[in-house]
Amino acid sequence: MTTVYDVPATELIAKVAEKLKENEKVDPPEWAAYVKTGVHKEFPPTDKEWWYTRCAAVLRTVYTQGPIGVERMRSVYGGKKDRGSAPFIKAKGSGSIARTVLQQLEEAGLVRTLKSGRVVSPQGQSMLDNVAYQVKQDLAENIPGLAKY
Repeated sequence: MTTVYDVPATELIAKVAEKLKENEKVDPPEWAAYVKTGVHKEFPPTDKEWWYTRCAAVLRTVYTQGPIGVERMRSVYGGKKDRGSAPFIKAKGSGSIARTVLQQLEEAGLVRTLKSGRVVSPQGQSMLDNVAYQVKQDLAENIPGLAKY
């Protein structure tokens, strides 16, 4: 059986983002067009559909690292803050984005809350594994040598 671990993350996230666009529970808030994704960023994302990509990436992160909470999710999506001539320091990502994404995924039934954090629900795991299988089939068509795996 093909799982999330068997396929490249970039292809999986792109396919899951397309699938999440069809879900009416996952919808970018009105402030998403203007917000930066963390204090370490200078500008907001240039991609108009970045919200769905972030939701897909968060869903994959919860699958691979769960149970996980908002604070650890902020660390995952953080980066280096440029302080001019001073050395870089680590900065966390936006907590509001992480919290809202997790709440939307929970509303959609793809994530559930435990006492120790959020984990992927059986419905979310099934959806991710099915998309991973599709990605693997697409890769096998494009690269014939991968078919034996």
